[in-house]
Amino acid sequence: MSVSTFSTLDLLASPDPEQLPKGLDAINQSLHGKVARLKARHAPLLIQAEAAEVFEEEFKLMSDGALRREITDLRGEVRCSGGVLKADRIPRALAVLRETGWRSWRLRAYPVQLAGLLGLSQGNLIEMATGEGKTIVAAMAAVFAAWSGKPCHVVTVNDYLAKRDAEQFSRIAKWSGLTTAAVVSTMSPVERKEAYRADVVYTTSKEFLADFLRDRIALGVASHADRLALRWVSGDDRGFNQVVQRGLHTAIVDEADSVLIDEAVTPLLISREQPNEALRQACEQAYHLAEKLQEKRHYILDTRHKRVDLTPKGEKKLTSLCESLPALWRGADRRNELVEQALQAKAFFEREKQYIVQDGKVVIVDEFSGRLMPQRTWREGLHQAIEVREQIEVTSPSETIARMSFQRFFRLFPRLSGMTGTAKEAAGELWQIYQLPVVSIPTHRPVIRAQKSDRRFIHKSDKWDAVLDEIKAVHNSGRPLLVGTRSIAASEMLNSRLLEEGLLANLLNARRHEEEAQIIARAGEKGAITIATNMAGRGTDIRLAKGVAELGGLHVIATERHESGRIDRQLFGRAGRQGDAGSACAFVSLEDEIFRRFLPSIILFLLKQLSRVVPVVVTGLMRPSVFCAQKIAQHRAYRQRRQVLQNDQWMEESLGFTGSNRS
Repeated sequence: MSVSTFSTLDLLASPDPEQLPKGLDAINQSLHGKVARLKARHAPLLIQAEAAEVFEEEFKLMSDGALRREITDLRGEVRCSGGVLKADRIPRALAVLRETGWRSWRLRAYPVQLAGLLGLSQGNLIEMATGEGKTIVAAMAAVFAAWSGKPCHVVTVNDYLAKRDAEQFSRIAKWSGLTTAAVVSTMSPVERKEAYRADVVYTTSKEFLADFLRDRIALGVASHADRLALRWVSGDDRGFNQVVQRGLHTAIVDEADSVLIDEAVTPLLISREQPNEALRQACEQAYHLAEKLQEKRHYILDTRHKRVDLTPKGEKKLTSLCESLPALWRGADRRNELVEQALQAKAFFEREKQYIVQDGKVVIVDEFSGRLMPQRTWREGLHQAIEVREQIEVTSPSETIARMSFQRFFRLFPRLSGMTGTAKEAAGELWQIYQLPVVSIPTHRPVIRAQKSDRRFIHKSDKWDAVLDEIKAVHNSGRPLLVGTRSIAASEMLNSRLLEEGLLANLLNARRHEEEAQIIARAGEKGAITIATNMAGRGTDIRLAKGVAELGGLHVIATERHESGRIDRQLFGRAGRQGDAGSACAFVSLEDEIFRRFLPSIILFLLKQLSRVVPVVVTGLMRPSVFCAQKIAQHRAYRQRRQVLQNDQWMEESLGFTGSNRS
């Protein structure tokens, strides 16, 4: 067997990540994380980035041929040193990459961007403000990583960005003697296999993990290089020709907070339809039974945890309703589970918020990003209950054949780094789960965005009236507006009210996700009004049109506070990019979801009672209440993500579900 074959098998193999520490080990790791974050400062990165300035004139005068020879020499050094360049050669490599970016794409990286590039190459998570050029930083870092000859993947949030960035920055890679490709959801296995052969591959976390799991299924062996090699030597090549990826080595995650945290709440499943007519009919029957039960009398709603619990009277009522039904309904546990899921569908899942109906199918909407997830379904019974509710064809439940959490997947990479505009709020989790220190890179120009105090109201109706007045006032001044909403329904309601006032807005939600980049790109035009759900055009800059800066720049309105302060900050960061003028403000009411779901019940009750007597005092108390609710929401979401990862580890140990215990 050749050395290259052994190398390929080693990359295809994926060593099991270390178990999450517990008890004193967890405390020790947390302390190490704090030390790592203290060490991972931007100052040393900027010093090396500024040292690259020494070579600027030399490379400017260098011919294309000489520059390419310089790149070849550096690539050779990187390969020979196992992917790590000597410290005294790093400034020269940075200067080469900057000159390459200029000649191929007419982009000359700023020192802060070079510092970001260097931070990525050292395995950090880089926090760079919106509009600071994170995409070009990721592209140059990917080129630097690919010089090692090992696979380099740039992971982003959607197919559009993956395809766009692979095309835009292919010239930078080509200048360095490398190739780029994108892997998107519409590609066939043959096309995927060809794309993964590129030196730098742009894709989404969902496509990346799904292909990884399908490769594990095809190989059907433990994820260890020695076993793969043994099979290869013995002539057993089953599954090798079906594998599309060439292995895991380096991952650079763009919009890392979205990919590594927000989208990591649920694992990715590979499933196949498993016809089960009896269960399908049972799901339909469960919904009809649920409609005959009364809240508080037969069941209790737990709005904070989105749970439903049958009362003793409810269980008794259900028993009597099921006396004439088939044998499936005789068992109390299964019967109660099906009906509770149907009640959950009725109580907690709203059309135009958690899902939409498209082409006769229920399509899930990601509540964090606002994007559609057409390949996903809720757990067995819940999805079918919503289909019954919407009076569309009820699908058969699916059988899971492989699963893995995103946390576990990204922990498999020997080299992991990432970048985002909002990371410091999640710095502890990013260290505990991924061992990623967060490094904040300063902006190229000072941020002059005016961050206004929240506008606070008791009633939601008063809040929306105030939002409408604010939009009209800012629009009359000629400034563009970006209005962020939490749901499709809220975005369309606001759009309707603006139309009644004679104002035309550009509407961006999950129904119009294909136009996302174009809508966001126009959001900086004079007088433009853009209404967006959480997606807010991540990855696309809002550039101010001529004369807009003099009017005050882009004004951002958040119509609710989100469960994570990171998402609020991400939205506000759309204004004031690259030193532009801009402003931002949030509108909050005591009836907003963040308070209803996450503020302790006793505090919410007291605030509501107090609001009837002294509303001014209550609006003043809403500021610390928002902070409290967000902390509770973030902690709960963290526990959920950690539980997903722990479930993965338990299944790996008990069942060998991902293949590591198979032979």
